[in-house]
Amino acid sequence: MALALPGAVLLIVVGVEITESLLRARTAGSPTAVAATAPLRSAALLLLQQRRRVVGADVPLWRCAGVALLTAGVLAAALIPVGGQVVLDSGVGVVWFNAAEVVAWAAVWLAGWGSNSAFALVGGYRFIAQGLAYELPHMLALTTAALGAGSLRIADIVAAQEDQWFIVIMPVAFAVYLLSVPAIAFRAPFDAPTGADIAGGVAAELSGVDRLVLAAGQRVLFVAAAAMAVPLFLGGGAGPLLPAWSWLLIKTLAVLAVLIWLGRRWPTIRMSRYTEVAWIVLLPLILLQALVVSLVVVR
Repeated sequence: MALALPGAVLLIVVGVEITESLLRARTAGSPTAVAATAPLRSAALLLLQQRRRVVGADVPLWRCAGVALLTAGVLAAALIPVGGQVVLDSGVGVVWFNAAEVVAWAAVWLAGWGSNSAFALVGGYRFIAQGLAYELPHMLALTTAALGAGSLRIADIVAAQEDQWFIVIMPVAFAVYLLSVPAIAFRAPFDAPTGADIAGGVAAELSGVDRLVLAAGQRVLFVAAAAMAVPLFLGGGAGPLLPAWSWLLIKTLAVLAVLIWLGRRWPTIRMSRYTEVAWIVLLPLILLQALVVSLVVVR
């Protein structure tokens, strides 16, 4: 079952792209039949498109960025328990998951720095600022789930929710984690690093296969981070009647639906504003949540 995970992630990524394309078409009043195939046509076009060459670009760093981001997404997805099986099982799975996300920092920065473009560099700096805003609350949300289970192993966190899901006893941690998912993958409303005001930001100079690989990495990381909310806070594959992998899929799609809705409802958030909220509001709240969970576990 775990070996089918890459194919499942790919299908979900395609499904998310088609869904967002249909929603955009509906808002614009465009034909939905054309919108349904738009992501696939865009991917095919990028495969055929010639790579752009930029004078003075650090080509190895620039082109490694997309590969690094895609690798981070695949590694994050490989830590998700599917039907009691994990592709990369580890006693410190939560730590490895967070480490995979940190690789995204380096990948996006490489895309901005290596292209020798002002717009791309600004996008890279925006993502670093975004990371400084979301990373501490995000890490503490992961830590809170680990405290509740008394283990850093993701399978143990799922097992600890046999009687009660962690979303019930640590709602603040779940909300903070949910907010950090689009920030990790620089998706709306945290898409300032690739904003239209800076001509696409870190992806401004990318074209052809390079742009496709970076986009794929972004979307795989988004789906993997959303899916990780299920074992951390929603009981994993627990549920009546259906097999565990079915419930994992249903819950993951539900989380993705909420995130897509938020991305469409909220405008792009300025990092200065989000940093204020993250450090002044979210950080004290998640620390208090971790303290409460710690006291409950000790008792």
